Amino acid sequence: MEITNMITPEEYTQLRKAVGFHEIPVEEAAEGLKHSYVICVRDNEKAVATGRILWDHGYAVLLTDVMVDPAYQRHGLGRLVVETCINYVKEQLKPGYKIMISLLAANGKEGFYKKLGFVERPNEKCGPGMHQWVEK
Repeated sequence: MEITNMITPEEYTQLRKAVGFHEIPVEEAAEGLKHSYVICVRDNEKAVATGRILWDHGYAVLLTDVMVDPAYQRHGLGRLVVETCINYVKEQLKPGYKIMISLLAANGKEGFYKKLGFVERPNEKCGPGMHQWVEK
């Protein structure tokens, strides 16, 4: 296995389909990837796991699109992707800075992220995460 910082839009959309995520056009994927920090795990050149970071370089980070090809799940690749993304952000921080990494867990994956230190919402301090798809 090799960790890279590149995934093609075609590989990315194939992984989205493999894990059952909402499908998007390759061109749209290309734009999103262009504006992201990407982690990609490869097995003999094949993209088998990925995740990406969207960051304002202030305190707000979104960890998104953590995906592992179903044939490669349960081998620690999801953990590897998440930890690599978190470590990348930590390495970029200036002394005294503090950031909040947010994510929207896929249904049933909350336990995975809790093991990695994420706090489930809603809780006594925070309301539930929310989202909205917008189309043209």
